[in-house]
Amino acid sequence: MTIHTRSGTGNTLHLLATSAVVILAILGIVLWQMGRPRPPQSDRPPEAGAAADHSSASEGLFVYCAAGLRPPVEQIAAEYEREYGVPIRLQYAGSNTLLNQIEVARSGDLYIAADNGYIDIARQKGLVQETIPIGEQRPVIAVRKGNPKNIKSVDDLLRDDVKCALANPDQAAVGRVTRRLLQESGHWDKLKKRVTDAGVFLPTVPEVANTVKLGSVDAGITWDATLAIYPELEAVRVPELGAGTAQIVLGVLTSTVDPPKTLRFARYLTAKDKGLAVFRERGFHTVEGDKWEEVPELIFYCGAVNRRSVESIIKAFEQREGVRVNTVYNGCGILTAQMKTIVDQRQGLGFPDVYMACDVYYLNNVRDWFQEDVEVSDTEIVIAVPKGNPKGIKSLKDLTRPGIRVSVGQPDQCTIGALTRLLLEKEGLYDAVMKNVVTQ
Repeated sequence: MTIHTRSGTGNTLHLLATSAVVILAILGIVLWQMGRPRPPQSDRPPEAGAAADHSSASEGLFVYCAAGLRPPVEQIAAEYEREYGVPIRLQYAGSNTLLNQIEVARSGDLYIAADNGYIDIARQKGLVQETIPIGEQRPVIAVRKGNPKNIKSVDDLLRDDVKCALANPDQAAVGRVTRRLLQESGHWDKLKKRVTDAGVFLPTVPEVANTVKLGSVDAGITWDATLAIYPELEAVRVPELGAGTAQIVLGVLTSTVDPPKTLRFARYLTAKDKGLAVFRERGFHTVEGDKWEEVPELIFYCGAVNRRSVESIIKAFEQREGVRVNTVYNGCGILTAQMKTIVDQRQGLGFPDVYMACDVYYLNNVRDWFQEDVEVSDTEIVIAVPKGNPKGIKSLKDLTRPGIRVSVGQPDQCTIGALTRLLLEKEGLYDAVMKNVVTQ
């Protein structure tokens, strides 16, 4: 008899004869060598759909980067090259333009998009393996310092005396977000016609900002973070654009040929005391991020029954990610007791980053210390007998027969012991079977 249950049913009895569900509880995810100068980069964005020239990418890393993120990413790449001697080649364009290039080229290592929507598309197309968040930015109306045309609303952009520039929604992330928001507010069609007639739809957000800076237009819609490098400009925040928060995300491309090297730079770029510090200095709102470590270490508590299954996985993970996993195997009761001791003594050190329990039973006491659990697999509880079943054991009740010698797991130390005890108690056989137990 097998009852498959999920965590959170609130019914302990459902666990008695259940499959032992293996659960991975994740506390933290860590994703989060050669030297020559980086080739000069053209300020002119490549044409949409153009395949990048990666003839020398194998000697370093090739990164597709949204044009509006160029200042911080260029600084981070230069610092990384100085520290570790790894050439970083950077290609800039609008996020959508870059996505088209990646799809055509099927090469490169990282893709940094100004809006997570493009990363989602890349993942759906099988172009991105994993992602790391960087920060967020919001669209604003950019005007020259002092706001000489007194622009205070989206309606002001429709005035006859105001000339406006927008990023092309089919090329740049800010353009796509602007289109969506202004369609919702009912302004898009009118503003699009004015911008189209004036010929100031531009492929990247820096070009919009530069056009405003030069006085070719009176206003443009850019990211708020973009204006941090334009002291000549200021932001006008309006409610129609207020809901347009975009997540800046780094994606690891499936085309990367050297995952350890790629992931190492990805971690550097998104470390709170390395890359993210540069983003913050440049006016970006960043996520908290992890502290930089050249070789990150994880502590992994794992129920001993899972050891044969996970050892090869851990080895492959260490090689691909360039990290070290310190694994502790033991009975789940022992592991949870160790965690409780660490918490009670407020030690902090040694607490696992990841815990793989042999059943949800051993997650209940530690659930508050971890993020949401993930079901990995299940297995049924069985009675193991010598080959040929010489004693003819066919049921739990047969374990109570005189002369039957039984071995069970220790209920306070391992999952199978705890579940066995619950099962036998439910069936009313616990005392009778325990009389025949010769070892735990």
